[in-house]
Amino acid sequence: MSAPNPFELQRAGVRQAFDRAGARYEAAALLQARVAEELLERLALFALAPQVVLDLGAGTGRVTRRLKRLYRRACVVALDLSPGMLQQAARHRTLLRRFERVCADATRLPLAAQSVDVIFSNLMLQWCDPPDEAFAEARRVLKPRGFFAFSTFGPDTLRELRAAWGEDGRTHVNRFLDMHDVGDALLRMGFSEPVLDVERTIVTYQDALTLMRDLKAIGAHNVTAGRARSLTGKDRLRAMLERYETHRRDGRLPATYEIIYGAAWAGRERNEHLSGPVGGADRPPAPGGEVQVPLSRIRRRRRP
Repeated sequence: MSAPNPFELQRAGVRQAFDRAGARYEAAALLQARVAEELLERLALFALAPQVVLDLGAGTGRVTRRLKRLYRRACVVALDLSPGMLQQAARHRTLLRRFERVCADATRLPLAAQSVDVIFSNLMLQWCDPPDEAFAEARRVLKPRGFFAFSTFGPDTLRELRAAWGEDGRTHVNRFLDMHDVGDALLRMGFSEPVLDVERTIVTYQDALTLMRDLKAIGAHNVTAGRARSLTGKDRLRAMLERYETHRRDGRLPATYEIIYGAAWAGRERNEHLSGPVGGADRPPAPGGEVQVPLSRIRRRRRP
């Protein structure tokens, strides 16, 4: 009998965490919003005219509304594991920007085979570890030559926080797959011509506790099987905060995010008139591939 995987994600815990975060998610999900904008820009480069679009892991539906604007004549579906998130999505539905809401697991889609033209998934697949089942379901519901555009986190994500917790036999930060492993999984599940690239972004914080509060606010709780089952003691928390302080530069603490952007086609052929670059995939990454972004620069300010 194989040993249990300490990084295995517990789906019920994932759903509960995002249910609790629904009402405050958008105010805290600044990085997620920026990545969604980049992924939307890449998608818009393709001359697609889909009939059915699936926003896989739609969360509060803010991006689903953008997809409906991009594809006005399409039936756009917001699908998420969390009922609480989908309740919030109702706020983004308007008379001219109506979309459907479906509560379901990405690994068991309640959709007919070959019923979807485009799947868009922003920073959700890291919650499906490994992603094979989610990829298999995406491939199943896509029509022949359907298009799949997604983003997910890579293994350097939150590396400073992981290092600060140290080795204590417990998992404190989720495991994230390498870009090459993601590409291999796409091919295993029958996708064609996958194109992937990586961007590294550093968001800076005044202190580590603010980072941890932001993670909690977006529902990014530790729901791994190997997590501690009791409250973290004051001594352990103090030790973690002290180790994180060794990363401080210019008065700020960094939090690295490795973002993988991907695109692939369903089937072995694609229509040439739909072909085009996946934004950024045809140009080499900048040296180091890193951008340092103070949190204040990506915060959306409310109008008075």
